[in-house]
Amino acid sequence: QVQLVESGGGVVQAGGSLVLSCAASGTIFSINTMAWYRQAPGKQRELVEGIANGGNTNYADSVKGRFNIARDDAKKTVYLQMNSLKPEDTAVYYCKAVIRTDVSTRQYQYWGKGTLVTVSS
Repeated sequence: QVQLVESGGGVVQAGGSLVLSCAASGTIFSINTMAWYRQAPGKQRELVEGIANGGNTNYADSVKGRFNIARDDAKKTVYLQMNSLKPEDTAVYYCKAVIRTDVSTRQYQYWGKGTLVTVSS
């Protein structure tokens, strides 16, 4: 079994910063892509930023220059540094990881349960 547990959400004023963390645990052989998604009320879940195991990143235009993703493979953890937060960043933030659980090439997607970020104006 693999678990992803997010932390770091909370309430922050517009212009403030937060750091989200997501730690993977369980039967893990290797971790490929790790990513943060978010879902605002009444909206679809969207990709915020992702990072491959080689370090390449991709991100939504709405967070360019404000958010930064990083990973610590030794700790099996991915982080999301969020700066200059706006009320429209309010959402539940989910962590996703693509993981190999054994030496085979099969990979599986796992999701965390989410952490709420509320940005007040």
